[in-house]
Amino acid sequence: MKNNRKSFDNKPKIEYTNVFKVKYQNELLPFLLEKLNTSRNNVKNLLSNHQVLVNGSVVSQYNFNLAKEDEVKISKRPVIDNSKRPGQPKKRLPKIDIIYEDDDFFAINKPNGLLSVESDKDNESAFNYVLQFMQAESKTLRPYVIHRIDKETSGVLVFAKSPVIQSKLRLNWNDFVITREYYAVCNGQLPKKKDTIICNLLEDKNNMVFVSNKDGQKAITNYEVLSQKNGLSLVKVLIDTGRKNQIRVVLNHLGCPICGDDKYSEKGQFKRLMLHASKLEFKHPFKDEIIKIESKVPATFTSLFTK
Repeated sequence: MKNNRKSFDNKPKIEYTNVFKVKYQNELLPFLLEKLNTSRNNVKNLLSNHQVLVNGSVVSQYNFNLAKEDEVKISKRPVIDNSKRPGQPKKRLPKIDIIYEDDDFFAINKPNGLLSVESDKDNESAFNYVLQFMQAESKTLRPYVIHRIDKETSGVLVFAKSPVIQSKLRLNWNDFVITREYYAVCNGQLPKKKDTIICNLLEDKNNMVFVSNKDGQKAITNYEVLSQKNGLSLVKVLIDTGRKNQIRVVLNHLGCPICGDDKYSEKGQFKRLMLHASKLEFKHPFKDEIIKIESKVPATFTSLFTK
């Protein structure tokens, strides 16, 4: 399935009365009974009125499985699906580009401009679409978040199909990951053709990440310049750590910002952030298997160096 989705609709902002972070695996109804301290009928009404959201998606099933770190929100008002109003066309499933699926994992080629999981400002996400897709097959199915990539970044995004696998991977993600590969188109030339950058990254109160001499989280970034033309560089990046905005911050710090990055540099002529997650390789937590998932580098990247 090819993702032909070019833009994402702006939805009305939802007001929430409660926001809860799930600390351990549970079903939705008992979780809400415990957190809201109200009657069973009141909780059922919230569910049937479409006022309960899990990771930004409306859920009405009493026995919906919750996993650790899921975010459950209670909307002040029912969240209305406009496609179900009289006269509206039947809602279609979102177009998602499935690049891998087996009994334990489900992976998509996430388009740029779409969050991995909802945020306070945007409730549209890859999780939301994958959930809809899986539940069209069975209401007992749901995706479980293993990792995330930036909204502006495209490429490999993997979900687990069970909370047991998700929990095992998230607790020791760096121990299971073998390869995290990205491709970037950058402005300018890097100091070396190939190098490993070890630094500390720190996030400020404005959610901006920067290289710090002392404080912060250790970040290890390996890069190789593959091609150069017209003041641009095509760079392959392998990261040993998955810090927030790591590649964007490190390349910008080296004087070679990623094209289209209006957060840490300037967007310029590019309509998108030119960063793509091309490969994710990791060990299965319970089987003697290596899961390798790849997404082809967009032609908009490579064509800049072949014309």
